[in-house]
Amino acid sequence: MLRCRIHSGVLLKELTTESEMDLKGKTIAITGGARGLGAAMGRRLAAAGCQLALIDMDEDALAETAAGCSNAGAGDVRTYKVNVAREGEVETLFDAIASDFGELHGLVNNAGITRDAFTVKYKDGALQSKMTLEQWQAVIDVNLTGVFLCGREAAARMIELGCPGCIINISSISRHGNMGQANYSAAKAGVEALAVVWAKEFARYGIRAAAIAPGFIGTEMVMAMKPEAREKLAAHIPAQRIGEPDEIAHTVQFILENDYISGRCVDVDGGLRL
Repeated sequence: MLRCRIHSGVLLKELTTESEMDLKGKTIAITGGARGLGAAMGRRLAAAGCQLALIDMDEDALAETAAGCSNAGAGDVRTYKVNVAREGEVETLFDAIASDFGELHGLVNNAGITRDAFTVKYKDGALQSKMTLEQWQAVIDVNLTGVFLCGREAAARMIELGCPGCIINISSISRHGNMGQANYSAAKAGVEALAVVWAKEFARYGIRAAAIAPGFIGTEMVMAMKPEAREKLAAHIPAQRIGEPDEIAHTVQFILENDYISGRCVDVDGGLRL
């Protein structure tokens, strides 16, 4: 059940006694929505009857995923080509979403890249390589700054439109620290912390925030590995298998629907701990 209240001159809708958001007809934005985890999230939320704003840099893949989401049952599906690391593009993006849909109930900050390298690597006392500032900054720009910009703008539009909602940041098991991923690990720890901060800052507006930390999931990159390499990887996971993209999407749906989840990170890793 929805009711309204005024906070600092802004009309807000808020849930009363019910503990579940009905996703049918709700507008959810997904960054990195063209393929992999983002596409799986789109398909699952489409089947739940959501309206979708799919965001990515790959227009062709976006169009293909949007068509699949429409076939899965989504109401309105729109695509946006945006670099989430660029402030102006992100501001324009959320203005467009607000204009196109007239509402915004959820954001999944899923866009991310990797530029793996050891911080420093020596062999026989000689320096072999260093993680470059470019490698560091590229990952921080997309995986951390992009999450900040999208979360900030999504929250602002939710407040202005009077929509209670939820922001979900996709972190990673690597947030605990993974060799060769100083940049990625730092960013993924950062987006988990952002979810905690936002849960506290945005609660007064009826907005929740949470994070999900996937383990090894069968995305295109993982499935491109040689079968023997995948088997060796799976052998170290207590569940004895690599996760499915839809299992992360299922967790997204669970968090969106459960209005008492906020400020926490849900590990979905088959029991693996780095």
